[in-house]
Amino acid sequence: MKRMRIVTVITALAVICIFAAYRILNRSEEKENNTVKVGFVYDGDESAPYTYNFIRAQKKLDANDFGGRVTTAAKFNIPDDKAEQAMRELIDEGCGMIIATSYGYGETAKRLAAEFPEVQFCEATCDNANYDPLPNYHTFMGEIYQGRYVSGIVAGMKLKEMIDEGVITESEAVLGYVGAYPYAEVISGYTAFLLGARSVVPSATMIVRYTNTWTSYILEKKCAEALIEDGCVIISQHSDTMAPAVVCEEAAEQGKHVYHVGYNQSMIDVAPTTSLVSTRINWSYYVLSAVEAVLAEKPIEKNVAGNVHGYDVGAGFDEGWVQMLDLNTLIVSEGTQEAMDQAIERLKKEKVMVFKGNYVGVDPENPDDVIDLKEGFAENKYASAPSFHYVLKNVIEIRE
Repeated sequence: MKRMRIVTVITALAVICIFAAYRILNRSEEKENNTVKVGFVYDGDESAPYTYNFIRAQKKLDANDFGGRVTTAAKFNIPDDKAEQAMRELIDEGCGMIIATSYGYGETAKRLAAEFPEVQFCEATCDNANYDPLPNYHTFMGEIYQGRYVSGIVAGMKLKEMIDEGVITESEAVLGYVGAYPYAEVISGYTAFLLGARSVVPSATMIVRYTNTWTSYILEKKCAEALIEDGCVIISQHSDTMAPAVVCEEAAEQGKHVYHVGYNQSMIDVAPTTSLVSTRINWSYYVLSAVEAVLAEKPIEKNVAGNVHGYDVGAGFDEGWVQMLDLNTLIVSEGTQEAMDQAIERLKKEKVMVFKGNYVGVDPENPDDVIDLKEGFAENKYASAPSFHYVLKNVIEIRE
């Protein structure tokens, strides 16, 4: 009788194990058959380098569709006040995941995430994921200050060459910057760019002009032209069109000594004799990993290689999120590639703190908010979105 009971128990346990194994295998098979439609919301189109940089990630996702399990859809040229309509349309079209590509979409995307808990919302460049967090709302951004800093080194070496050749004096080593808005994202970028240049030419200074819009070819052109009239000899930008590059090329054709440093994509094709280099965030690293997580029903932040802060993640050169684009070897100064490579390796190994030195910064929105950079400021320590928002006294000038 006792043996019969033991046999019965063993049989029952075997049945339970077989049933559990069947459920696990069945569940695994279901995950392997999961599909998702991913909707992208863009504030521009392919003509804008910023938007095209995201489109490249969408195209890479289309090419690597996880065995036909992923489809994509997109809405182009969506202003902030039309973002809700665009996102709702994508959800109605069956999108189970929304990639929102503009900072201005952040509040809308998070509000809709609360309304549609079954849809995963991934918002680029924003910083609101960890305030009243939602499990289906995420933010992400590459630590682009690193690329700006290396771009600044390229600019600094060109400045040094111009000084050594007598084209300009040390006091004329002035950089120009076309910025969209006086946001931390823009301020952090141009500060890193200047500090990269000053690591080569300590006398370098900068003039910044804002367009107060992300995408306006006309306004960016006017700002770049004004910066050249201000005496700037190298122009860079955190704005969405190629206008500053075109302006530099036109100025060079008129005999002026001026160069350009780009963002989001190489601009050598429109400025072959003036565009030194460009840097960009490679969004595909996040997009593909996040989609893979959704297909496998895993938390996105556990599947993305980067620096995780709650429902936010970012990375720099170390994970390939930040990249330097074509170096114009015909016009950059000798040794530039080696200097870039060394700086990138130092950044990967965290052997350099970019925002550090004998500088005092002032918050443009609050003059009482002042920072001394002698001890340094660790950018992206708490979030992927930039947070450095101080204008350096005596080396950076904001002009209207």
